Amino acid sequence: MNSLTSKNKQDRARKMMLLLALLSITMTFGGLTSAYVVSKGRPDWLVDLTLPNSFIYSTIVLLISSVTIHLSKIFLSKPNGKLKSLRLLIVTFALGLLFLFFQFNGFNDFIDQGYYFAGAQSNVTTSFIYVLAFVHILHLIAGLIVLLVLIFNTYYNKYLASNLGFSLGVTFWHFLDLLWLYLFLFFYFFG
Repeated sequence: MNSLTSKNKQDRARKMMLLLALLSITMTFGGLTSAYVVSKGRPDWLVDLTLPNSFIYSTIVLLISSVTIHLSKIFLSKPNGKLKSLRLLIVTFALGLLFLFFQFNGFNDFIDQGYYFAGAQSNVTTSFIYVLAFVHILHLIAGLIVLLVLIFNTYYNKYLASNLGFSLGVTFWHFLDLLWLYLFLFFYFFG
């Protein structure tokens, strides 16, 4: 006989859905980076490509955002910590936007160096980088939407420290941070 309540079953299902989504995203990026490694043997592969400094700055910004969202979760569990939690969520959202700014700045640097996504002047190396970053940015936009939901629900007192929705949102954001860190280190060391 199953002793789980309906709420426990729903919470378990939500956790499983997030886990499956994260595994799916991981497999997508694993496949794309594997294809990148396999393609490195091509004769037209760029060997002297260096990442723009904007990608370093965006990595630092995203790591800071991981700290701010973690602190937000901690403050949500403290008495009278809602306002601090809300402020930290807003800071996390602003850092997410700053990350996007640095990403686009980095791609402008690529374009200025003559590295294009497609066309006669494009190269398979940079096309891979553009595709990986674009797919990550799509997921980051989803993360920004999640942050807006967290901000809204925190503002309207819909979250308590034990609320699963808040925890799932924080987990998703941390995952996106780790995903970018993986991509950055991958291109830094294997690019």
